[in-house]
Amino acid sequence: MTGEYDKPGSNNPVRQSQKSTSTVSKQSDTSSQDKSAPLQAQCQTCPVHNAANLLKLGVDMQDWDFVIALAGNPNVGKSTVFNALTGLHQHTGNWPGKTVARAEGGFDYNGYRFKLVDLPGTYSLLATSLDEEIARDFILFGQPDVTIVIVDATQMERNLNLALQVMQITDRVVVCLNLMDEAERHGLSIDERRLARDLGVPVVPTSARHNKGLDNLVQAISGVATGETPTNPYRLQNEPPELKRAIDQLVEKLESAYPKLPNSRWVALRLLDGDERISEAIYKGELGDLTPGEPEVVSQGLEIELETAR
Repeated sequence: MTGEYDKPGSNNPVRQSQKSTSTVSKQSDTSSQDKSAPLQAQCQTCPVHNAANLLKLGVDMQDWDFVIALAGNPNVGKSTVFNALTGLHQHTGNWPGKTVARAEGGFDYNGYRFKLVDLPGTYSLLATSLDEEIARDFILFGQPDVTIVIVDATQMERNLNLALQVMQITDRVVVCLNLMDEAERHGLSIDERRLARDLGVPVVPTSARHNKGLDNLVQAISGVATGETPTNPYRLQNEPPELKRAIDQLVEKLESAYPKLPNSRWVALRLLDGDERISEAIYKGELGDLTPGEPEVVSQGLEIELETAR
C-alpha cells in the first residue's frame, strides 16, 4: 500500500466526525429550491442538484443541503458503505412507478446535511436494463451534488468501467476504493494517489465493513459537494474520425440549444447510439430542465435537426 486509509486509534471515524440521521421520502413542495436559490446567487460552489427533477424521482430535498448518489457494481460493498455512512438509519421504498427498491439515508457533516441515495447496482449506464435506466436517469436528470462510485479494489479493471461512464455524465465524482482489506490479503498494492491524478477525481481507499477510511470518504464527499475540491474527470475521446465528426457536429447543436448543458458530449454519443430515453428527453424539453433557458423553444429547433440527420 502506498497510502494509509485509516487513522490509528479511530475505531469508528465516521461517528466521530458526523451525526447520521434518517429520512423518509415525502411528496411535498420543492421548498429546497427556495433554500438553495440565494446561495447559488452568491457563489458557484453551492448545491447543484435539480430539486424539481429530484422530486419527480421521489427524492424530497426539503431540509437537506446536498444529495449524494451511491453507485457501483453488484457485490462491491455498496450497501455496507451506505449503512456505515447513515448509521443504519434509513428509509426504504420503491422508485416512483417502478418495482425496484430504493434506500435513502443521511448524515450531518461540517454544518451541512447530506442526503444519501443508494442507486441500483449496475455494471454500466447504457440503460439496457431497468436498474441501469434508474441509475443513469438519477445521475443525469437529478444532477446529484456528488456521485460516489464504489469500486472493488480486487477487481479494478472491471469496476472502473462504471466509474468512467459516470464521469462522462458528471464532474462531481468521488471514487471509493472499497474492500482494501481483501486487496491487501491478496497481496495487491494500489497507488490511490496516482489513480486520483489519472482519473481527475478524488479516490478514497476504504474497508467499510471494518469502518476504515470512512472519515476520509466523508471529507472527500464534502469537499466535492461544496466545491472546495475541484475535479477534472478523465474522459475517453478515442473515437474513429467519422464518428468524432458526427459527435462534434451534434455537440455544437446541443450546446447551441442548451449553452450550459454539463455533459453535451455524452448526450451526443447516446443520441448517435439510438438511446430512446435521451431522444425522448430532447423532444420533451427535459434537457432544458438541466440548464437555464427556454427548453420548449430550443428543443423544437433541435428536434428538426435530429430528424434531418436520421
